[in-house]
Amino acid sequence: MTKKIVAIGGGENGRYLGNGKYREYETEPMDKEIIRLTGKESPNYLFMVHAQPFNNAIEEGYFETMKKIYGDMFGCNCMYLKSTELDDMEVVKEKIAWADIIYEGGGDTLEMINLWKKTGFDKVLLDAYNDGKVLCGVSAGAVCWFNSCNSDSVTSDNDVTFSSVDCLNFIDAYITPHTDENGRYESTKEELKNKDKVGIMLSNCSCIEIVDNEYRIITSEVKTHNIKEAYVLRGFYQDGKYHEEKLEESTEFKSLEKLLSKN
Repeated sequence: MTKKIVAIGGGENGRYLGNGKYREYETEPMDKEIIRLTGKESPNYLFMVHAQPFNNAIEEGYFETMKKIYGDMFGCNCMYLKSTELDDMEVVKEKIAWADIIYEGGGDTLEMINLWKKTGFDKVLLDAYNDGKVLCGVSAGAVCWFNSCNSDSVTSDNDVTFSSVDCLNFIDAYITPHTDENGRYESTKEELKNKDKVGIMLSNCSCIEIVDNEYRIITSEVKTHNIKEAYVLRGFYQDGKYHEEKLEESTEFKSLEKLLSKN
C-alpha cells in the first residue's frame, strides 16, 4: 500500500469568530491535495480533535468548520471521532475502516500523544498508515506523524515556552509548525543541537507532503500572518556546525531519504 502523509504547518480554516465574522481560509491547496491523494471523487473524511480532548464544544465546533470545507465545498462524506470514543475500540476501528482521510486538528501535542498511547490508538493509526489511508492535519495534527516535534506551552505568567515532544515516529525527523511565529525558529535550532535528526521547519501556510519514499512542498497564499510568503526550512547540526536550506515548492516529488540525510 502507498503510504501518505500531509503535514500542514499552520493556517486559518475560515472558522467563525462571532458577530458575523469569519477567519480567512488559507489551506485550500493542501485540502485539495489531501482529497486528490485518495483517488476518489467523494472520499470519506474522518476528523479528530484529540489535541484538545474532552471538550465537546471545541470538538463539535471545530468539526463543523472542517465539514464546511471537506463536505460542503469539496463533497466528502464527513464524520468525526470523539476523544471520548477512544476507549471503545470497536467504534474506533469501525470509523477508521470507513475513513479514506484521517485528519487531526491543532492543540496540545503532548496531551494528544499521551491519550493515543494510553488508549492504544497509536497502534490503530500505524495500521491505518500501512493500509494507505491519508494521514494529515494541521499544527499538532501535522507534527504527530514524525519522530519528535517542537511544541509550545503557556506558563502561569502567560509566557510561551517551547520543548521537544516525542511523537509517533512514522517519519524519522524533527518537525516544527508555525516556524514564523515568535520563538519557534530559535527554539528549534536549540533542540536540534541535542538531536541526531534533520529538522523540518514549516511556516504557517506551508506543508510537506510525503508519499512512500518521496516528498514535496506545498504552500498557499498568506492572508493573516506576519510574513510575505510561506516557507519550509531544512536544518541540522553536523560536527558542531549548523546547516540550513530553504525547501522550494515543486510539482515534482523528491527523495525523502536524501531530505532526511545529513550527507
